[in-house]
Amino acid sequence: MSATPQAPAGSRAPATRDSDWLATASRILFWPVMVLTLLLVTIPTYILVKVSISRPAELLTQHPTFWIWQPTFKHWEGVLGSPELWAPLWKSLAVATLTTVVAVAIAAPAAYVIARMPKSLRYTTILGLLVTRMFPDVLIALPVAVTFIKMGLLDTVPGLVLAHLIANLPFLAWILVGTFEMIPQALEEAATVDGCSRFEALMRVVFPAALPGIMVGAMFVWLNSWNEFTYAMYLSTATKTLPLQTYFYQAKGSWFDSAAYATVLTIPVVIITFALQRYLVSGSLSGAVKG
Repeated sequence: MSATPQAPAGSRAPATRDSDWLATASRILFWPVMVLTLLLVTIPTYILVKVSISRPAELLTQHPTFWIWQPTFKHWEGVLGSPELWAPLWKSLAVATLTTVVAVAIAAPAAYVIARMPKSLRYTTILGLLVTRMFPDVLIALPVAVTFIKMGLLDTVPGLVLAHLIANLPFLAWILVGTFEMIPQALEEAATVDGCSRFEALMRVVFPAALPGIMVGAMFVWLNSWNEFTYAMYLSTATKTLPLQTYFYQAKGSWFDSAAYATVLTIPVVIITFALQRYLVSGSLSGAVKG
């Protein structure tokens, strides 16, 4: 029997050389790309903070400085001492938090049911969720506002929460369907074999395993609700939300006070993002089922 010809020692397949080249290029480009991304994210925030604590003479010149040389907190004192800040701030926090809690409570069980449907029915339902997001908020905000006014929900937190759920519920359900699809059904079967009921298996096994995806979806819902502008303009007349108040304040205030207002609007976003960033790590389900 003739021996199978072998490649000469030291020769390597083209695919191996290509993969080595890609790995080397990714290692070389990783840190430059990370630094560039960090600069693109932090520089606008830095400029916003700089404007809020700078003296007018530093910026209202032909060549403004990039660094902060003579900071002043005069603009912040005026903003923090203004009664026009705190009521919109608390209203925005309440609306965003309640919207997130209600959306998770409704969308998480619904997404689990959709994820366990037959494939054809599942894809049809997901497509239906996506279709609801094709209608822009500005198109349906006016009829929604008219309906809510008739229901007595104008200038109320529940009214804004219900309005924000219109967009966020299908969005969150769409995200969580993919999360529950990644959870093997063998986990539920193992829990039932160990004596758990279907509800106990969901609460003790499935939902804890889906917690990273649920928290990421909740973060997006909170940020969407916090930054929402269209429904706030229609449904808030007496007490505005903070994004709406920042918009109106920018129209009548100075650049420096408006920058302080915008910084206050940004602070909760930074806190929520950093608090939940650990849930962005993938691979939490790897090794959940052993053969």
